[in-house]
Amino acid sequence: MPDLIDGSENVSVHGIFNWIFLLAIFSIITVVGNYIGYKHPIQDSLVGMAILSLITLVGVWMERKLPLNISSIIYISVIGIVLAFPGVPTSEFVSYYVSKVELLSIVTVFLAYVGIGMGKSWNEFKTLGARAIIITILVIASTYLGSAIVAHIVLVMTGVPA
Repeated sequence: MPDLIDGSENVSVHGIFNWIFLLAIFSIITVVGNYIGYKHPIQDSLVGMAILSLITLVGVWMERKLPLNISSIIYISVIGIVLAFPGVPTSEFVSYYVSKVELLSIVTVFLAYVGIGMGKSWNEFKTLGARAIIITILVIASTYLGSAIVAHIVLVMTGVPA
């Protein structure tokens, strides 16, 4: 079975439909988890996930169609920031509905997808060896520690007791 998303630079109708299909499945699972875990209304979560999915689709399309060598995550981030920036006409709408989607709901589905992807290529993962596993653990631990230090500094600077 061919990959749903092949990562090629060409954008075809088939490729776009694959992205839409994948994002729809991802969104439905996230909305269900969001409802069960956080009791957010399904309709609000669905609109929030539709907004996030549309931003994602536009960002991926821009990465592949624009002649700049910029990652889709940059496009997605900028589009999201612009749409939710105070004073922009879409700000209240986007902020309200996207706030109805909890980050942990999204991350849970994403990590499950990554786990399935890893399981499909377990032999490739094993060839990376112990060094790759150690580096991965160190990167994750360093990111967590760095985030905790920055958060602590900001809390102390704003007067929150440590």
